[in-house]
Amino acid sequence: MQEILLPPYAPVLMESTRALGYSLASAIADLLDNSISADAKNIDIQYRPWDNPYLYILDDGHGMLSDEITAAMRYGSRSPSDIRDKNDLGRFGLGLKTASLSQCRCLTVISSKDGTLSGRQWDIDVVVQRKDWVLLQLDQSEMYEMPGIDDLRSLRNGTLVIWHKLDRLCSGATSLEDSFPGKMDDVRAHLSLVFHRYLVGETGQKRITMSINKQPIKPIDPFLTTKSEQVMDIEPIIVDGQRITVTPYILPHTSRLSREDFQLLGGEDGLRRKQGFYVYRNRRLLVWGTWFRLLRQDELYKLARIKVDIPNSLDHLWTLDIRKSTASPPEVVRKNLDRIVRRIAENSKRTWTFRGRKETTDRINHVWNRNKTREGIRYTINRDHPLMNVVVSQIDESAKSCLEKMLRTIESAIPLNQLYVDLTEDEHFASEADTISSIREMVLEILSRTDGKPEQVSSMFSVLEVTEPFSNFPDVLNQLKSEVLTNG
Repeated sequence: MQEILLPPYAPVLMESTRALGYSLASAIADLLDNSISADAKNIDIQYRPWDNPYLYILDDGHGMLSDEITAAMRYGSRSPSDIRDKNDLGRFGLGLKTASLSQCRCLTVISSKDGTLSGRQWDIDVVVQRKDWVLLQLDQSEMYEMPGIDDLRSLRNGTLVIWHKLDRLCSGATSLEDSFPGKMDDVRAHLSLVFHRYLVGETGQKRITMSINKQPIKPIDPFLTTKSEQVMDIEPIIVDGQRITVTPYILPHTSRLSREDFQLLGGEDGLRRKQGFYVYRNRRLLVWGTWFRLLRQDELYKLARIKVDIPNSLDHLWTLDIRKSTASPPEVVRKNLDRIVRRIAENSKRTWTFRGRKETTDRINHVWNRNKTREGIRYTINRDHPLMNVVVSQIDESAKSCLEKMLRTIESAIPLNQLYVDLTEDEHFASEADTISSIREMVLEILSRTDGKPEQVSSMFSVLEVTEPFSNFPDVLNQLKSEVLTNG
């Protein structure tokens, strides 16, 4: 049997791998993985859409020497089966090349290590002309002409990745100068989410700063961690001796979100599309907005989000792709996730249906009572509610009888079906400003029935803090309490 060496034809393979499906945002994110793996603390992305347009990424990581940068530019520079450092965000040894050349035809990498500069360049046009794997080695004068080189030279260690010949970005655009800023806004939003845990700097972990044209990238926390409810303890799942951790969250109901938080979560459409699992590999977000077919997307589940942390040692089980944008849990993990999903889905449904309150709590004095009868569930207005007491105190006995009949009529005619439809379609019944104004008026009306003494006022505020709807507006109550007690 004869052996035939059949290396891939360089021009065809290079052109083919450009069609792996990277977006501009996912391509840049892939390059930032390399910077993070190199222990960079600062990453700056710069672009210029005119006069020989370019985009470059500069980091202050540990840098590379001449032979290291040559190895990094090789297609398949590392095997996916290699044992990697636990903080390594790489996988196939292809990302630098495939991500970059999916967006441009000329990739230049210049690195500084201990003050020594080395530069290499893949130019697809040169590869096509020469019909071979021709990697260009840059001399000092060529490196000094590159954008961003002055900033790199100011670092003892660091790496500069430069894209020229931005043919994919120019494709379909009447003017790159007009379209580039908008594309980079999408990149900013993507990086804000994908790397939000690095941008914050979690406890015991390094914080990384990122910027685009010197404007800092701010993190987007998809769980609103400080405001959401962690409805279950962190669940560990052990697979092949490796630990996967699962942390479920329930977002606050939209009626309790500020306008800024609501927009941060993507508005109505974002809430609906981004429910489900958020899978992180070494704190880098890979996949989000999916239930992995364990649950269908539903309006009543859109407040549920589950953080899943996986180590890079289990990449092979999660079928992670080259772009690090798709992953699927192995069967042993799916079985555990299915149990968790059912529990959190019910919590989301309850939180959404009851507009932010937990049905199981008996600490809150609710406007509506939920009663189980032989005929089923019945809702009644709470006759002991403070507002009810204010009304009753101002009317005579005959009026009280009429009031009771009116309340029973209201209870028997609740439009439950229409309420369900309106809630699931995100209908907003009142603006936030109108609601807060009404809350203030009701509180002041209730306080007018007290003797005005500070201890009586404080006692009444203590009652309102555990009474609907006031309990949903603690900031308004605190402000009013301060105003009333200060003004005497």
